[in-house]
Amino acid sequence: MIKSVGFLGLGKMGSAMAPLFIQAGYQLTVFNRSIDKTKPLRDKGALVAGNPSEVADNAEIIFTMLGDDSAVEAVYLSENGLLSNDVRGRLFIDMSTIKPRTTIKISKEIEKKSAAFIDAPVSGTVAPAEKGELLIFCGGDENDLQRAKPCLDVLSRRVIYAGKTGSGSFLKLVVNLPLAIYWQAIAESLLLGRSADLSDEMMLDAIADSSAALAVLKMKIPIMLGEDLPVAFDMKSMTKDLSVILKTAEEMGIHIPTTQSSFEVYSDAIKDHKYSDKDAVKIIDYMKEVN
Repeated sequence: MIKSVGFLGLGKMGSAMAPLFIQAGYQLTVFNRSIDKTKPLRDKGALVAGNPSEVADNAEIIFTMLGDDSAVEAVYLSENGLLSNDVRGRLFIDMSTIKPRTTIKISKEIEKKSAAFIDAPVSGTVAPAEKGELLIFCGGDENDLQRAKPCLDVLSRRVIYAGKTGSGSFLKLVVNLPLAIYWQAIAESLLLGRSADLSDEMMLDAIADSSAALAVLKMKIPIMLGEDLPVAFDMKSMTKDLSVILKTAEEMGIHIPTTQSSFEVYSDAIKDHKYSDKDAVKIIDYMKEVN
């Protein structure tokens, strides 16, 4: 039975996910560039590593949950990175939303070190992360997935095996693409209704009770109507994900014009950092502002 787990990346999601391993009885070792974010976990009994290589020294399974491709490459491949020491037999699980191309590059480097790798990005925000109710998309060898399953179950309500290495990363992009476009579409529909003096409250109520509703819509309506609630997924992150989707589509020779349009809108919204840290559904406020 696996007793030791490592976790690198204590942003909003990582800070919600990592404590679950302590609750489940694992010895947890963590690393984060900003050391102050490790204190709550240290207070709960986690070991705090001085660099990524120390995490790999202490743990059998190592999770990474990082902001972008460059951060992932740095944590794995830098001088004191996860792969800088002998890591034979370790299992690395990257949960970041990055390009499949980067995922495959990292997996090949891990294979050279006689270790195993699974790409396992997640669907869900902070609230389900805190409850261990994420949806996880996995790519890699099925035997490695079975080895990882008890740890993945700590974090998730469901694990979907997508196929070979990189497939989990692809599936995450597939899921995120329509969500970004959806919030922009809602914003545009409200603009149209406002031109006829329809209220946002009435329009959102009608959409939520129609076939145009996503399951998450009702939960997001209070934020759209101006309630000051915790940000689950910010606009900067949505823009980053759309950039990853577009770059991946370009690499695959696929033209996705609606996604390109959404990327441009979100990119404009985060200029000068005005909307960067606001919830992605606040694209509605930006659209209102520029029309």
